[in-house]
Amino acid sequence: MKGLILAGGSGTRLRPLTYTGAKQLVPVANRPILFYVVDNLVGAGITDIGVIIAPETGAEIKAALGDGSRFGANLSYIPQDRPAGLAHAVATAEPFLRGSEFCMYLGDNLIGMPIRDAVSTFRSNPDVAAAVLLKEVPNPSSFGVAEVDANGHVVRLVEKPKEPRSNLALVGIYLFRPIIFDAIAKIQPSPRGELEITDAISKVIELGGRVDFGRVTSWWLDTGKKDDLLLANDTVLDDWLESAQEGDVDQASRISGRVKIGKGARVERSIIRGPVVIGDGAVVSHSRIGPFTAIGDRVSISRSTVEHSVIMQDSSIVDIARLEDSLIGKRVAVKPGASRHGALSLMVGDDCVVELSSD
Repeated sequence: MKGLILAGGSGTRLRPLTYTGAKQLVPVANRPILFYVVDNLVGAGITDIGVIIAPETGAEIKAALGDGSRFGANLSYIPQDRPAGLAHAVATAEPFLRGSEFCMYLGDNLIGMPIRDAVSTFRSNPDVAAAVLLKEVPNPSSFGVAEVDANGHVVRLVEKPKEPRSNLALVGIYLFRPIIFDAIAKIQPSPRGELEITDAISKVIELGGRVDFGRVTSWWLDTGKKDDLLLANDTVLDDWLESAQEGDVDQASRISGRVKIGKGARVERSIIRGPVVIGDGAVVSHSRIGPFTAIGDRVSISRSTVEHSVIMQDSSIVDIARLEDSLIGKRVAVKPGASRHGALSLMVGDDCVVELSSD
């Protein structure tokens, strides 16, 4: 079985961060979202993986993932010339997949459970043409929705229905056999001009193929917006963070809860309240950090309070009384300036300087 990761797309909902970077590489708990996706596929025994990339961000994706050897995988990169829908991406990858059964995984989705059992069930059932993972959601009209029967089969799929008949949303993980390519060849672009994967799976059913489903019993997080990404950071820190101290903490500092401190990092005269991850080479001085905060590599924080935030690499926070609920990009400077004093909630893109009141 092969894997197919979709890592194209423009990430408009995470701008300005994604003007200068791929949305799939935004870090959660100091690790790019895409790395968790690769790990889940490899954990299911899928090591031959194609990665769909866009012209704008493909080079960055390649640089981050490399040949896949660090994950125990063999990665191939497949350019998609335009964002024309998930089914279009599958069709673009057909030469790589070469008639194999495969797992397609959206590169900006996080789930809190391994896909190993779902993959094993699919592989052991050759009569199943496709399978999807579903999650109950309170707002199904925002997602692709599956209608299912009592036998565990999908009978209908609808993309963002105005009046949903089900609350089971597609989570962005799909298992396919080669019939999916015949189905894609028979569908037309949707009103938004894209080849929808929901239409393709519906066509599989129309062609007589059996489509099964599994339920995601853990959390599922779409990381497409600021608040979603902060929630993902909270959840991953809460569920998966393991304490480790590879940097230096002076005797005047106090650490509580689960805290991971990277190589070459320094904590000086500060209070760190986990869960918190501090990246390699970061410096935290005379500050209060956490909980639920991820500090990237080589970040500098001085005389500040930071909680429930993601601070990406090479940024600095200086003399800020309280920074919370914030997503700060790379190489950002946040320091006192000429605006009013108070708690802050920011989403700041790369290479910015934000000046705030010191009163």
